Amino acid sequence: MAEKIAILADIHGNYSALQAVLKEIDQEPDIKHIYCVGDMVGIGYETNEVLEALCSRDDVTMILGNHEEEMLALLNGEEGESQGGERVHHEWLLDRTDKKFIPELKALPKELTVRHGGKTLLLTHYHLDPAEKYLPIDADPTWEKFEALYKGSAVDLVCFGHHHPVHYFSTNSRTYLNPGSLGCSNWPYARYAIVSFNGTIEVELKEAAYDNKEFLAGYEKLKVPERDFILSIFHGNQHLL
Repeated sequence: MAEKIAILADIHGNYSALQAVLKEIDQEPDIKHIYCVGDMVGIGYETNEVLEALCSRDDVTMILGNHEEEMLALLNGEEGESQGGERVHHEWLLDRTDKKFIPELKALPKELTVRHGGKTLLLTHYHLDPAEKYLPIDADPTWEKFEALYKGSAVDLVCFGHHHPVHYFSTNSRTYLNPGSLGCSNWPYARYAIVSFNGTIEVELKEAAYDNKEFLAGYEKLKVPERDFILSIFHGNQHLL
């Protein structure tokens, strides 16, 4: 029987979307582990609900994302990378975050190598430079670019997020997978992926339907900083439909 795992990326504080995905995953007992490749928080406002859902399970491994990194920088009194409205947004989120989750966030690795089904997986929020800084987002990724970036690497599968569209390339060297943002999209579907190992690597891109009306309405109800920008750029102004 094939060994299966689930890959989640960029939940972004959207608990309703996460619930829909976890419900589907829990209906598949063959899925043995769940990997979240960063940005569990930020943009969305349901930080505590998302972290509680993930931290309460023993089958979840999380990777540090740039939004977790920014919140921790603020907590430590550091400048971080966010400025202006984005910084105000992170400060608002941090103020509302249950501090019991801070040790969990501080312990997250920036990348992780694991083995499943005889294959080696690299889990990272996004591609890192030699100084372990995130490379700029490539808006036009190709398998040739990935092959050049990971030339000489011994890994069979690279799982990442950060850039919200889906990216899935399979070459003779390895497979590259970004399942797409789970919590940010222009339609009420939460994206994720199931990876099966049965001598080969097989990827199934999934979308879990959910009702996002209450979640979208919450931005205005809670006066989330930068809500107009977020609802437009990350949710396609679905609240206006």
